[in-house]
Amino acid sequence: MSTTEAAGVTDGRNHTPKATNAGASAPSNDHVRPLPHGSVTVDELTLAAELSGDTDAIASADVAEYALWLGDDALILSQQLGWWIARAPELEEDVALGNIALDLLGHARSLLRYAGTADGRTEDELAYFRDEPQFRSAWIVEQPNGDFAQTIARQLVTATYMFELYSALRHSDDPTLAAIAEKSLKEVDYHRDHAIQWTLRLAGGTDESRTRTIRAVDAVWPYVDELFHDEPLLDRLNGIAARPSALRDGFDAIVNEVFAEAELEIPKGFISSGGGRHGSHFSTLGFILAEMQVLARQHPGATW
Repeated sequence: MSTTEAAGVTDGRNHTPKATNAGASAPSNDHVRPLPHGSVTVDELTLAAELSGDTDAIASADVAEYALWLGDDALILSQQLGWWIARAPELEEDVALGNIALDLLGHARSLLRYAGTADGRTEDELAYFRDEPQFRSAWIVEQPNGDFAQTIARQLVTATYMFELYSALRHSDDPTLAAIAEKSLKEVDYHRDHAIQWTLRLAGGTDESRTRTIRAVDAVWPYVDELFHDEPLLDRLNGIAARPSALRDGFDAIVNEVFAEAELEIPKGFISSGGGRHGSHFSTLGFILAEMQVLARQHPGATW
């Protein structure tokens, strides 16, 4: 079984990459398996105590900083994907991207809630009342949505990375992080599958969709390496955090197989140094935060 088959993709190609039916329309769905994301209400979920915050666990300063890394990645990516609601190329994609955004928001809430135990801040205070330099998100999640192909390229990177991350983190010695990772892994598995299917569809579709996919991959790839950089903080979290560099082989294995099937090449050239883990951000983050935080800041403490 190939890696893409193991990830839930059987045949995402609709045409050969050299298809001549140029145009902006999306490829046919004839050979693409329906996306499996179900509708799950909050009332149907039974959360572990560690996941819901119903424990007395208090994060250390280092663990809280690490939780902010992961929580901010999920929060900013969720905010970005929410933009696509009522703008996606298909109604099904409105639902799919909205569901992915909600999954990520749930991950962010759990992680920010845990991070806040270190100094008494709530998840809302961390989300809405920090300024840009206090955020710890990686530059890849701050990249513009661009067109649909660029959002999918960004999703392929982030979902594949998060799958490797949570696969490792569920074995953490920290029960709260392990519980969050266990639940999140089930959801990012779907996110990864969704991104792989769309990458294959777009790369193997029309001339237009393939051109846009190549351009999208070129646009997001300089920001991949930051995800796998080992910061000094990790040396103080042995057994608790997932070391980013250890996740790279699994990430590369999936991406290389997807790109081989899609007949895409890994871009070479400029690599961004990033800096998100230290509060240095891409130029878009200020605009993202302004939109996300405006209501809470205009009406602090309001209840609905």
